[in-house]
Amino acid sequence: MTPLDSATSVLRGVTTAVLDALLPPRCAACGEPVDRPRTLCLACWSRLSFIARPLCAICGNPFETAPPGEPVCGGCLANPPPWRRARSALAYDESSRPLVLGFKHGDRLHLTSLLAAWMRLAGAELLADAEVIVPVPLHRWRLIARRYNQATVLAHAIGLSSGVPVADRALVRVKRTPSQGHLTKSQRARNVQGAFRVDDRRRSEIADRRVLLVDDVLTSGATAGACARVLLRAGAASVDLLTLARVV
Repeated sequence: MTPLDSATSVLRGVTTAVLDALLPPRCAACGEPVDRPRTLCLACWSRLSFIARPLCAICGNPFETAPPGEPVCGGCLANPPPWRRARSALAYDESSRPLVLGFKHGDRLHLTSLLAAWMRLAGAELLADAEVIVPVPLHRWRLIARRYNQATVLAHAIGLSSGVPVADRALVRVKRTPSQGHLTKSQRARNVQGAFRVDDRRRSEIADRRVLLVDDVLTSGATAGACARVLLRAGAASVDLLTLARVV
């Protein structure tokens, strides 16, 4: 560590201590006082459902009990997704929804490091293989309205801590699709047909590389599937999927 790095570290520590004294840290979800910044209180933590094994080796959906033989769910056996493996940190439910939506729509970007850390743990085996991280993109008009893409924010936080480069402009959304919130699975699939492409100027960032696709929530898999197919057609060696939460 250089003298400048040492001085910077000391200054950061002093600044943090002063801020903690003036503004005591609060729960990232409900705002109740906690002992450390960017953490959850015990009540909020206990309500979250973190996804753990046993789970489907392909889609990452958890099993209630470990199945005999290869742990692959019936849905993936009948209709394998285009990605190789998918993992998620949380079950998307009544407890996690306010946290996810607050980050996605409510400018709660102070949650980034906490959420990205959960994703790194859930996707450790995927990150170990990944050569490049690609976030699911927003259409430019939606990005202007929202001011940030939550998938891109998470992708850069994960890339910074893992050392895996992020290609945040390689995949683009060329079709402005309606919100998928109230659509059926088949309607979602039709909604995202032709919505994505790989920028020809950035194909070298994807070609022959193991891609880790990052998004906030996995619901039907229509959006992630469309992105994965486009990446594979552009020459990606494989595509894995990592999301903050998923519908179970």
